[in-house]
Amino acid sequence: MSAMSAPIYLYTGPEAGQKNEHIAAQKEELKKKYGSSDDYTYYGTDLQMPEVLAQLMTDSLFIPATSVVIRNAEFIKDKKDIDAIASWVNSFEKNKKDSTILILVSDELKVDSKLEKLVPPANKKVFWEMFEDRKEQWLMDFFKKNGYSIQIDAVSLILEMVQNNTESLKNECSRFFMCLPAGHCITETDVEQILSHNREESAFSLFDAMLEDFNPQKKFENCLSILQKLKLSSSRESELSGTVISGLSYCFRKVALWQMLHQQNAKPSDQELKAAGFSSKTFQKQYSKAARVWTPGQVAAIEAVLAKTDVEIRSSGNVFQFTLLVLMIYEIVVKKGAYCAKYETAL
Repeated sequence: MSAMSAPIYLYTGPEAGQKNEHIAAQKEELKKKYGSSDDYTYYGTDLQMPEVLAQLMTDSLFIPATSVVIRNAEFIKDKKDIDAIASWVNSFEKNKKDSTILILVSDELKVDSKLEKLVPPANKKVFWEMFEDRKEQWLMDFFKKNGYSIQIDAVSLILEMVQNNTESLKNECSRFFMCLPAGHCITETDVEQILSHNREESAFSLFDAMLEDFNPQKKFENCLSILQKLKLSSSRESELSGTVISGLSYCFRKVALWQMLHQQNAKPSDQELKAAGFSSKTFQKQYSKAARVWTPGQVAAIEAVLAKTDVEIRSSGNVFQFTLLVLMIYEIVVKKGAYCAKYETAL
């Protein structure tokens, strides 16, 4: 941070692992500079801006520094909320106090343009998803650091099974350390036994369930079962909608990208697919199947359904959150993006 930059940061992009490590290092740097700090985390999906401002603007008698992290920052769109953050940023010009920092975090590449303008260019960073070859080395280093080795075929299988980023890889691969003795060389069989039989539900497993070869009624029931498990595993009620909607939005953007690459019966090269983030053969099969389940028009309609549901949940709060998510899944799985005025039997 330069001497004149306000202590507000914006970290975007799908690579959650490196992003979280960067945020942790920044918090640690603040603690070293001031001795200690209070850390607060909020979510853009259920933001109470007066509470956030209170933490940003109130000096503690006992703790010399404060860090405030707002995740899902792409949901900060209300003018009053953005104006409130702007007033805090402007206050820095008067007192030059950098013992309180605000970190905005999003898995998306962009947030509201008015919000982004509040962040100095030097304080913005996009964390891109790693290429597959970098993930291979990261995985081997991760196991080595924890006292294990791993066969290259096992590395490839893990990358076929685990989506997205180093945060997901770290969470999934930590299971091996609980099941296998230190010094063990991890094989494909180990990966099958440990990851296949012990996987947690996520927005991505929910997307997978939408692609299963069942009738709409069965698919809908399976999706609701996963949604219920996600609800039970969420540490905060407000996390549920943010996790589900942002995850599914990511998946359907990828479907739209796949369809665009293959429009008019085009056959993109392996290099073009890799550049677009489809280097994994499993992902290629998955999104090829998704492109057959939904037409480009239906995918666009589903993206609108996701956005509509997000707005409705933000407007109504958590009271109707689960009901609105159920309706959203119904409109995706059964109606293929069409809105429904009332519940209809899935045929």
